[in-house]
This record gives sequence, C-alpha cells and structure tokens, in this order.
Amino acid sequence: MTCLFNKFGGPLVAALMLCVVGACDGTSSAGSTSAGQSADAEATEEEYAKGPNGGRLLVEGSFALEMTIFETGVDPQYRIYSYKDGKPISPASVDLTVRLHRLGDNVDTFNFVPRQDYLMGDGVVTEPHSFEVDVEARFEGKTHAWRYESFEGRTTIPDTVATEAGVMVEPAGPATVQDVLTLSGEVTLAPAATSSVRATYPGPVRSVSVNVGDSVQRGQQLARIESSSSLQEYMVTAPKSGTILERHTNTGDVAGSDPLFVIADFGQLEAYLHVFPRDAARVKTGQNVRLGIAGGDMSVETKIIRFLPIAGTNSQTRVAVVKLPADAGLQPGMRLMAQVVIAENEVPLAVRETGLQSFRDFTVVYAKVGETYEVRMLELGRRDGEMVEVISGLRPGEIYVTENSFLIKADIDKSGASHDH
Repeated sequence: MTCLFNKFGGPLVAALMLCVVGACDGTSSAGSTSAGQSADAEATEEEYAKGPNGGRLLVEGSFALEMTIFETGVDPQYRIYSYKDGKPISPASVDLTVRLHRLGDNVDTFNFVPRQDYLMGDGVVTEPHSFEVDVEARFEGKTHAWRYESFEGRTTIPDTVATEAGVMVEPAGPATVQDVLTLSGEVTLAPAATSSVRATYPGPVRSVSVNVGDSVQRGQQLARIESSSSLQEYMVTAPKSGTILERHTNTGDVAGSDPLFVIADFGQLEAYLHVFPRDAARVKTGQNVRLGIAGGDMSVETKIIRFLPIAGTNSQTRVAVVKLPADAGLQPGMRLMAQVVIAENEVPLAVRETGLQSFRDFTVVYAKVGETYEVRMLELGRRDGEMVEVISGLRPGEIYVTENSFLIKADIDKSGASHDH
C-alpha cells in the first residue's frame, strides 16, 4: 500500500499510524537495523513511504524522519525533517548521524545542525547517489536506527558474461593528453616527384610507346625521334621510374624544346595543410600530425617538415607541408583532415574516451568493484580523441570500463535504477 502524506496534522497522523502498524512497506517499524534491511530489500522504489517533502519516510513508533537530498542551486545536501505523532518537531531536539556505505567499502559520515524546520548535513552528498544508508537518531533519550539501500546507476554482471561480451577494464591513472588542432588539406606531389622528358635533338616523332597512366622503369623507351640535322633516329628513354602523368606528343609531331612527357613518382607525396592566421603561431615545424581522409577511417602518422613561402590559394592561410609515406594508399588531389599535436600535457588522472557514456545530465564511466558496475560522474578537462583528463569524480587506480561500456549502460537502463532522493 502506498502511503500518502500532506502537511496538515490530522491526515499526516493517520497516515503515520497506518505505516506504524505495517500498511507501508520499505521502512523499519521496530527500530531494528536487520528488520529495516529486510523490509527495504522487498520494497520497490515506488513502494517506500514518502513524507510531505517528497522524501523517504522512516518511522518507529511515534517518531519519524523524512530523508531528502536538496540540490536546487546548491551542491547536494541532506535536509532531514523530523516528526512526532505525525507533527513537525523542532530539529534542534534531534541528534542525528547518517553514514553512506558506498561501493568499494567507502563510508561518508554526516553530522547535522538545525536550520529552520530541518536538519542540514555538514557535507556534500557527492554523486552518484548510490549507497546503503545507515541512519541513527537520538530523540527524547531513545536511539532509533534504520538501514536501507538507495542505489542508482548500478548493476551486477558475472565476469564470465562480461568477458564474453567484450567488456574491457583498466585502472584510471596518469596519462599524456595532447592539445590538438584540426586542419584541412589535400594530397599533392612533392617537388622532386616529377620529371619532364624532352627530345635530345629536334625532329619528327616516328613512334610513341607509352600512354598516360602507364608505369615505366628508368631507361625504358618512351618514343623514337629522327634528328632533323643528322637524319638519324634515336630513342627517348625514361630518366626515372614512375607513372606517365602527361603526354604531349604523337606520331608525326615535330619534337622541339617543349616537354614530350611528364613522369611522376607517386611514392613521393606531400600534404598541404591550411593554417588560419589565428593558429599560425601555434603550428611549427617538427610537430606530430595524424592524417585521415575526409569521410574515411584511414590514419597516417607524420610530421610537419616545412612551410610554403607563399599563402594558400585563398590568400588567408599559411600552408604547412607534411611528408606522406609511400605505402599510405593516397593520391594527389585527395582531401585530408589533420590533427596537429601542438602540445603534450602530463595529467595526474585520465580515462579513455572509448569508456565515456551519458547518464542523466552527466558524462560518466562505469567503475567496477568485484562483479558490480556503477556510474562515476566526471568533471572533465583536456581531451585529444583518445584520452581525456579527469578533474573529479574518479579516484586514481579505480578500475573502470574502457571498451563496450554501452553494454553496461544498457543493462542499467533496463533495470530502471532511479535517482532516489
């Protein structure tokens, strides 16, 4: 049976008396800690009795406490209301201690001082609000005690099941977090990658052996030309190995001083990255760069080797040049996205970005103690796409989920664990 309360003495007294004789599950009725545990273990979040301020109501005899956590405009704090015979009593008449037993054998102890019509805890109730609660109240020479569970963002998964699902964990600790700047650019041939092939002696072209796109080896015949002065034929050969990029002659043409062919070595590629003026002072030669094709998942690690002496095509950018490995599978003209590492910061505590999930209005990871997983609300700092600095919310060395954390989130969401205030 759900107990309803209001702030008027008569109905509240009647409701309290109904709870005392057992009409409300989920609260201790005899002051016994074990009895309180048993009753609360069987109660759902909807079944426990609530007081006029919306908090959990704990009742023993004619004495009752209403447990609330207040967090509007302030850090979460306990505000506890006290009643006798269903009527509010002076908070100064109650000596109260609350202990929160958190996952991992951590205990937060709160003492209380009277404020207006409630008792206020002497500390912040830190997130997550997930704990076993021990309440000890001394009133009119008698001690009243309750113990109940108030869990959120918590689930238990056997290790064998988690391992088969690919859930991976590691301890949180210090890490290097990079400051990165994202730039765009394109692939181009290096200046030394192309060679123009000309006729040694002018004269009519008798034959052409290659087409655009053909691969050639150094010394391979490209064309046959008859010298106009000696009337002798000679071979035009490739000065380097590469690919025919341009062909400017055909059989029957007359070769002069203009290039007949352009050969390109596609193993000599560079990327031109466009740096806007606001970032120019932060981008320097020698900085590490992570490149990827726009819209793809390829990643190439390289460095900035120089800057072009002139501005980019839009005249507003400085152009940083990076060398590309020959086996990167890139071609001139491809668009690139680049992450330039402009600084490296050693931070005392960091987690992997792959472990981050959302929970209520928080960014969280899931801590693991034994086979139990529980949210840890994080305040985050610098991040680089792989690691993210943790300012608060997680302890150094605490084990957390790094891979497939969405499975833990799904299991918690399925269980419907609520934010019990």
